[in-house]
Amino acid sequence: MSSSRPTIRDVARQAGVSHQTVSRVINGSEDVLPETRAHVEAAIEQMGYRPSAIARSMARGQTHTLACISPNLTDYTFASVIEGAETEARQHGYFLLSSSAADPEAFRALVDELVGHSRVDGLIVINPYADKRYEYIPRNFPLVFVGARSHDEGINSVSLDDEKVAYEATRHLLSMGHTQIALVTGPMEEDCSQDRAEGYARALQEAGLEVDPTMIIEGDWSATSGQDALLSFAEQGRVPSAIFAQNDRMAMGVMHAARDMGIDVPTQLAVIGVDDMPLASYFDPPLTTMRQDMPRIGQEATRMLLDILQKKNNEPRQLKLPAQLVVRQSTLDKGGD
Repeated sequence: MSSSRPTIRDVARQAGVSHQTVSRVINGSEDVLPETRAHVEAAIEQMGYRPSAIARSMARGQTHTLACISPNLTDYTFASVIEGAETEARQHGYFLLSSSAADPEAFRALVDELVGHSRVDGLIVINPYADKRYEYIPRNFPLVFVGARSHDEGINSVSLDDEKVAYEATRHLLSMGHTQIALVTGPMEEDCSQDRAEGYARALQEAGLEVDPTMIIEGDWSATSGQDALLSFAEQGRVPSAIFAQNDRMAMGVMHAARDMGIDVPTQLAVIGVDDMPLASYFDPPLTTMRQDMPRIGQEATRMLLDILQKKNNEPRQLKLPAQLVVRQSTLDKGGD
């Protein structure tokens, strides 16, 4: 026997059948006698034959490849979601392609390439409503949205329970005795920013406090926008006693600006963020934050997509995951200082 990798025809000769019969066995066809199947499977095992994944995909009309499209591949949250999705896909025998599109036209071209040329079996799209990119996705294609509630009940989605996350973050500041609580949002065109603003407002209203629009500043998720927000409050002459920043990077910017302005965190200004990024516990002071399990979001999105592909789920689902409050030194009970 040749020492080269065995082929399907080698298996056929060993089992005494045609290569078409071997192909039917490999692809799970029921049109094979049980004893014939047993002979073929024994020959496959004996020879160490491994079918070509590409050939099997072509035979079944599937690529066994999924795609995850993100606004970028450098953001920590996006990268963590993709990592979770890729791990889950691999465990089920699928490849995951990850790509990014910074604007609607690039996104449309990417979707046309992946879907129009049948390069993937399903799509995971992160932040689908940014730049209205969702408009370029065919609705008859297996699809899961990540990081946003679906505006269409017919679309499957996985996201953080953003309204509840913001509600719990604001409640934490209220429990510390703060009544002047400002909000630094992400871009308000995004669902998560809107939902977190609603959670913040609900917590204040339940505490009998009015929502002051002048205490809400829109950021862009960057540390710089958090820094600019605190400077803006100072220019107004209205530095709050606490700030809820809708992500950790903006919270870091707030604390950096506070240090430059001689404002002590947490005794003069309490700060809370969202994400629990890897360096949050190393901030000065360590940041109180709402920890979200971003790899799990990616895993759940992949599971949902595979259920669609395997026809295990006919009813669209909108899954919202919780976050965990992690209390560190950037918030402090005012009665304890």
